[in-house]
Amino acid sequence: MASLPSLAVGGATLHRLDSDPRKLLPASAVPLEKKLAYQRRPPAAEGVQEASAPPLDAQEALALLREGTAVESAFYVPLLQRCVETKSLPDAGVVHAHIIKTGFHQETFLSTSLVNLYMKCGSTEYARKVFVTLPRRNVVAWTAMITGYVHNSQPTDAIGVFLHLLESECYPTSFTIGAVLSACCALSSIEIGKQVHGYVIKYGAESETSMGNSLCSLYSKCGSFESCLKVFERIPDKNVISWTTAISSCGDNGYPELGLSIFANMLSENVEPNEYTLTSVLSLCCMVRDLRLGKQIHSFCIKFGCEQQLPVKNSTIYLYQKCGEINEARRLFDEMDRVSLITWNAMIAGHAQRMNWAKDDIESNLSGFEALKVFQKLNRSGTKPDLFSFSSILTVCSSLLALEQGEQIHAQTVKTGYLSDVVVSSALLNMYNKCGCIEDAIRAFLEMSTRTLISWTSMLTCYSQHGRPKEAIRLFENMRSAGVRPNQVTFVGVLSACSHAGMIDEAEYYFDMMTDEYGIRPVMDHYACMIDMFVRRGRLEDAFAFVDKMDFQPNEIIWSILIAGCRSHGNKDLGFYAAEKLLEIKPKGIETYVLLLNMYISAERWQDVAKVRSLMKDENIGIIRDRSWISIKGQVSFFLANDKSHPQSTEMYNLLENLLREATSLGYVPYKSVEVSVKEDEESSNGSSTIKHHSERLAIAFGMINTAEGATVRVVKNITMCRDCHNLVKFFTTITKREIIVRDSKRLHRFTDGKCSCGDFGAFL
Repeated sequence: MASLPSLAVGGATLHRLDSDPRKLLPASAVPLEKKLAYQRRPPAAEGVQEASAPPLDAQEALALLREGTAVESAFYVPLLQRCVETKSLPDAGVVHAHIIKTGFHQETFLSTSLVNLYMKCGSTEYARKVFVTLPRRNVVAWTAMITGYVHNSQPTDAIGVFLHLLESECYPTSFTIGAVLSACCALSSIEIGKQVHGYVIKYGAESETSMGNSLCSLYSKCGSFESCLKVFERIPDKNVISWTTAISSCGDNGYPELGLSIFANMLSENVEPNEYTLTSVLSLCCMVRDLRLGKQIHSFCIKFGCEQQLPVKNSTIYLYQKCGEINEARRLFDEMDRVSLITWNAMIAGHAQRMNWAKDDIESNLSGFEALKVFQKLNRSGTKPDLFSFSSILTVCSSLLALEQGEQIHAQTVKTGYLSDVVVSSALLNMYNKCGCIEDAIRAFLEMSTRTLISWTSMLTCYSQHGRPKEAIRLFENMRSAGVRPNQVTFVGVLSACSHAGMIDEAEYYFDMMTDEYGIRPVMDHYACMIDMFVRRGRLEDAFAFVDKMDFQPNEIIWSILIAGCRSHGNKDLGFYAAEKLLEIKPKGIETYVLLLNMYISAERWQDVAKVRSLMKDENIGIIRDRSWISIKGQVSFFLANDKSHPQSTEMYNLLENLLREATSLGYVPYKSVEVSVKEDEESSNGSSTIKHHSERLAIAFGMINTAEGATVRVVKNITMCRDCHNLVKFFTTITKREIIVRDSKRLHRFTDGKCSCGDFGAFL
């Protein structure tokens, strides 16, 4: 007989089978749980205790037996089942002791039931001890051990038991193989999974529907999407599980359109979907943001009577949220009689993600504060948030710069114990970073019980963004010493830190390390950091030379950095060259066009100004609008340039005039701007701007008026700061002795004592 494929796990190797392979049990073999089900017996003979329905308490039932009362082995079955249902390990121990006392532990069936019981109660060690003492191990006992280890998150042990099963010349059932494939999924081990697949093919079990479904699931979860589809196509009798597995796999691997096509084929084959199918299809509709199709699927859910099932309800709510139907999502949410934590999390996550999909910053902020309201309702409902709740809401606080709410949530994570979770602690670190609280971010990092690559990279990026390059590099070396392998994003943080500090030698060293030591191919962000560094140091020729070394064409970010650098250092010729290259790729960002217009207007090259404006019309580039906002005590206030609509406008403008006078006395000189206005119709023929107070100045003034003296002012701006505002805000910090944080569309600016964390170059981009 042909030898069994080699299967190596932890040094063990699978050997050939010497028995008849025809003994392989079919997929229809009775599952272990059904073998353990108690069937009522006829009345027992006199003096023998009759097995009855499961008692309420196993210990009480055993206490009713008189000393010396004879029982049948079937008497223990309902007691064991009761222990499984209650997951009571103490009761299990009592029943087990009584079984040993009466001598029934020699019966394979009862001992196998004990193995299953201990596994279901989470005591894998007790289960193993019972298993090794079994007088005879049948396939049910082996399967109980394998499935038990899988359910208790010990997949490596499950694979080890499977090896011993094969070496013992016992033949697994399809149920056994399904459990082994689940262990492979848990280990993300496609190598072992393929060898098990080879075993399945060798003994002709691949054509079984349940086996095909398990293999589909394995390849999908291990990222081998093509293999998943091939297995799916070879299943002769596809059931609803087969179709659902293939559909969900398309979503998991980023092929939503294909998943919807498979669903259409499923319906054409007259296979009726179940709630899991419809949940997966609703998720696909979310991915492609197809509300029309999503509504049809919602109708399907109503037709099949599963619209009230929680997974379906949650997916439907999430669909309407993502597609902008907020009122419909809220209506479905309010109609729910019972709201699970999953539903609460779906509402919070939906609002959080809508912040990224919103058409403008106003809608984005409204979605964020709706998420905060839902989180408050969750707390009041008596349901306890979990790590998904906390990570989602901390992300919202990051986007809103809602430090006060973020600190309250931080306290709640400490109280509930979720701060120890790496996902929550990483979200907390990111929140403090986005809010400009570098010291709090450092504290959150140091208090992490476990640090992943994401944690290290987040902290490294935090140091870089706050103008602490030496700390960033020191942290990077500590990360390497801890045995954590950096990835592309990590090196972006390192190179960015070197760029901010103008550390050219260090940047070149780490750039070479990335490619030579770690084999990471540089991407656009890595080149952008290097070019930005040369530009900051005024080495424009080196920056352009580095562009020539790139393996791909520069994007608009690269050319924008070069143009800004040329303007800053007064090299018009190279600036115009970079501008021509930028126009060739037809940029999409509105701020990129503003940068070009500003450069051409400054040089009075009106023909080029007309060319840029014509291209803006051809590309349907809208008008840039300057807007800033600030959150104080949960209330968000928005400001436009020269905005006088706020009730406190008079007070704000008086404060700004006083600050301007003091700044002028300290040496502030307004930048003679010829930059384009925020509205095209406000531009004069020579491009001079009529704007005096950009929106961030008004937001800063409002913050100073409405916060305690000395408190940090945190402002968000939808576009980049101009160089004049950037320069003036530095004077504001000197005059008021306040820290001012402005997060614009490009970076975070932390102004303290007349300095900015961006190194001043950020104002030129």
